[in-house]
Amino acid sequence: MPEYLAPGVFVEEVSFRNRSIEGVGTTTAGFVGPTRFGPLSGEPPLLTSFADFERIYGGIDRLEYERVTHNYLAHAVRAFFEEGGSKLHVARVYLAPEDGDGIAEATLLSDSPMVEALRLRARYPGLAGNFRVEMTLRVSENIRDTDLVDPIDPDLGGRAVLRGAANHDTVITGGTSPGDPARAYRVAREVDADGLLVYRLFDANGVETALDDLDQVYLLNVGVVVFPTGRFESEQAWEGLTFHPAHRNSLTAFFAAQPASRSLELTLPLVVEERAATNGAAIAEALFAQPSLRDREVPVGEGLFGDDGDSARTFAVRLSGGGDGQRPGATEYQGDEATVNVGGEARVEKSGLMALEDIEEIFSVAAPGATFDLLGEYGVDGNAIIRLLISHAERMRYRVAILDAGDRQDLSEVRRLRAGIDSTRAALYYPWVKLLDPLTREEINLPPSGFMAGIFARSDIDVGVHKAPANEVVRLAASFETLINKAQQEALNPEGINCLRYFEGRGYRVWGARTASSDPEWKYLNVRRYFNFLERSIDRGTQWAVFEPNGPRLWANVRGTIEDFLYNEYRSGHLLGAKPSEAYFVRCDRSTMTQNDLDNGRLICLIGVSPLRPAEFVIFRIGQKTLDAER
Repeated sequence: MPEYLAPGVFVEEVSFRNRSIEGVGTTTAGFVGPTRFGPLSGEPPLLTSFADFERIYGGIDRLEYERVTHNYLAHAVRAFFEEGGSKLHVARVYLAPEDGDGIAEATLLSDSPMVEALRLRARYPGLAGNFRVEMTLRVSENIRDTDLVDPIDPDLGGRAVLRGAANHDTVITGGTSPGDPARAYRVAREVDADGLLVYRLFDANGVETALDDLDQVYLLNVGVVVFPTGRFESEQAWEGLTFHPAHRNSLTAFFAAQPASRSLELTLPLVVEERAATNGAAIAEALFAQPSLRDREVPVGEGLFGDDGDSARTFAVRLSGGGDGQRPGATEYQGDEATVNVGGEARVEKSGLMALEDIEEIFSVAAPGATFDLLGEYGVDGNAIIRLLISHAERMRYRVAILDAGDRQDLSEVRRLRAGIDSTRAALYYPWVKLLDPLTREEINLPPSGFMAGIFARSDIDVGVHKAPANEVVRLAASFETLINKAQQEALNPEGINCLRYFEGRGYRVWGARTASSDPEWKYLNVRRYFNFLERSIDRGTQWAVFEPNGPRLWANVRGTIEDFLYNEYRSGHLLGAKPSEAYFVRCDRSTMTQNDLDNGRLICLIGVSPLRPAEFVIFRIGQKTLDAER
């Protein structure tokens, strides 16, 4: 309560309403698995389109392990967005090859002496890192001038200045015609003892050259274009970069191993590292020494830009040595956490499934492609990954694991797989989906989890999380790996194996909505997901109650807040009951708490809801009727 110490009028704001609970989102998914490129640790970025995935993680080109395999996770991401999903987080896993780190790189040598001046490397490992880098050196018009008005000293006295040159810029002199050697310098802008602006130029060896000794000076910058190796990815370009590492927009600072932000770290595929070249002039001269793309060799000292008046010169470098490594196993999928140094500060970064733990909005999780070759050499790892997904969902509480059956499994084999699973927070789907590969134009089989995650989101948006995500069309499906009939599903459905089926005239549909649980109370997937929604919404919407005085006033506020939320759910048709008292109840009083609870700071609220279960079996009873029979 405020203190009233002096006479006066006091106006206070009070609230006569219960605090509101806002329903949480249920459409965000999290995928874990191998990709062609992209970060291996840190918070998985939010993707809102397949184009976002391509820009960070590469396209859908195949992965090359000991044998070439389909890029199942990339196909799953594409299916997720095509089926109606809108928000996705992807955690990449990677297992390096036995003979290296799988990171592509290239070396730029200086002209004299022949030493490694710069090193270009892909930011992340992967075969997609073997991209082509194109650099274009551009010069301005002559910027040496003696007619400008110096803002510090209006009386120039004929001193030379550099128009538009800033501290740490790189300039060149000469190099515009054969026989006219090109020399690079670092610009140092200073104010001398007399208050006059002075430009000092230092060459690659740190030797100073007087500006008054030069007739023409040209500002030099570089543009970089990265051409990816994927078929459906587009090149990325950056212009106007300078050279000296101390410049805020220099080549090595912009493409640093630790960029200024996480956004740049995700979108900049290239790293430029200093070697022998450690200043702007040396870096520029190292680039001078590279061959031109125009199929003409122009030695250093014989005209950087030739005799045709060109103001730009382009050369290309191909990075090599990148590889997709070995197929990741359960250890990589599980992930770990490590302490890394970022800008002088220690930061803990997680990988694999552990990286998805800190993202609260994820509502479903999957590992598309982890069950490929489940009947072969990968069986041990594949089964372990299934259990890691279930463990992750159970630990995170408000998530559901979408599990894939193995490829080429028959009914007995998928039933055997299901027999080893028991979780209320997991759903198993069978069989794999057949569609047209946009790369080869051939039909391929893909795991259903990516499709199902998108269908979950689509059903939640169109109807609500209370509806079972079944009897929904699989939009991208051209067929299924196995066409299930009614008799076969009668053997699978009671065991909680959700089938994807073809119906003549109705297309390819999801025809199951059960969890992989033996508990009949949590048999239906929509009940599990709806309770996840309720629990998480109430969890987030009642955080204000922590540390409030634990008495009748707080109990009434908590009770009213939750009742308002559940009443809105009832009015929306999400609960079963002819009236609110049949649909839910909320108790928070001395009947739910003992004195021992109060003494130990516990507030206990008892909530009961009546969820809607799906009409899984629609039964019509029809009989013959005579004229004199009663209705």
